[in-house]
Amino acid sequence: MTEPKRILRSNNSSVYATQEDATAAGGFDASLGAQIRELRLARDLTLTEVATSAGRSAGYLSQVERNLTAPTIKSLHSIAHALGVNISWFFNEDKPNDHRERPFIVRADARRTLRFGSGIIDELLSPHLRGRLELLYSRFEPGASSGEDMYRHRGEEAGIVVEGNLELWIGDDHFLLQKGDSFSFPSTTPHRYRNPGDTEALVIWAITPPTY
Repeated sequence: MTEPKRILRSNNSSVYATQEDATAAGGFDASLGAQIRELRLARDLTLTEVATSAGRSAGYLSQVERNLTAPTIKSLHSIAHALGVNISWFFNEDKPNDHRERPFIVRADARRTLRFGSGIIDELLSPHLRGRLELLYSRFEPGASSGEDMYRHRGEEAGIVVEGNLELWIGDDHFLLQKGDSFSFPSTTPHRYRNPGDTEALVIWAITPPTY
């Protein structure tokens, strides 16, 4: 196979003439740039904001998002940190029919996961963040919470408690939800939540538009 033409090389990162050339180089997931862009837009961040936080230029990040630049591991760590995720977020295990399934299916053992120091683990059930809906499988350790401060953001959210209990504050109201209880509220209303029990709480959470 003919070596794809590199048009620039610096800091152990190659820039290729086309996305096809970059993919052909091997070891470069052609979906990486799209994943970064989806996550950036879901977080309502500009190229400049993420690039500045990552210590890179907006031009460099634009090249990465368009799959014209294969980022170094160090750069990908910086970009992931700027987006609030671990680098593992961008790695999907190859499985049979992965390319065919990726736009539609998330296998139970291949969910992308976010772990928070507060004791909350969010697993993404949506196959991507390009649509208008984000579906999460949230696990709350005993006492885990979103924090003492209320917060708000654009959109709406809803969910159902699958196991355990969930304490939910929406504006001036305070609710205790148990297994089987569901909820829905505008995300623009200040809110917070926590697991008040001594066992793990499991919640299926739907958010629109995507916030991760």
